[in-house]
Amino acid sequence: MMPKIVIDEARCKGCGLCTIACTRKLVTLSDSPNSFGYTVAVFTDADNCTGCALCAEMCPDVAITVYKEQQK
Repeated sequence: MMPKIVIDEARCKGCGLCTIACTRKLVTLSDSPNSFGYTVAVFTDADNCTGCALCAEMCPDVAITVYKEQQK
């Protein structure tokens, strides 16, 4: 199982801190606003995510959850 990032669009205010934190540039801001008028963060490339969770750590609105591989 690859790492997976889930972004809660209802909580995201589009501050962009997660886009800066992602060293692989896998989190970007959307082109269109959500129902609250914010251009929310979107996860763009699951195949290249390492699951480092820097994006989630930087999010002041706790809108990002990172699911990592389970260790065997």
